[in-house]
Amino acid sequence: MPHIRATVTGPDLPADIARGLAEGLTGLAVTALGKSAERTIVHLDPVPADRYYVAGKPLADGARDVHLEVSITAGTNSAAEKAAFVSGAAVFLTELLGPLARGGVALHELHPESYGYQGVTQLAYYRGN
Repeated sequence: MPHIRATVTGPDLPADIARGLAEGLTGLAVTALGKSAERTIVHLDPVPADRYYVAGKPLADGARDVHLEVSITAGTNSAAEKAAFVSGAAVFLTELLGPLARGGVALHELHPESYGYQGVTQLAYYRGN
């Protein structure tokens, strides 16, 4: 059950770009990490460029950057799968949005006893409870 939070800079986030981000990031979770599309959440968090800093300076008007924070269950992905997600995200985001100021990705691995939704931990889900 990955939860992908994408902080996206720029003056606006048109509906077609938002949809493209949600669909593309979900697809990448499926192909690179082997996750279920039905259990993948994408949360888009648009931020004005003047409130997003790289090297201590705000991005210029119209500049784009994206930072992904991805919560996954600890122990469910190999180092190669995680690397494929990071590199795949860089390619996908650049193709969709153009050049990025930095384009970061953070994969957060959460223990299955401490992570879940709708009242069911990931541990219980994987055990079939």
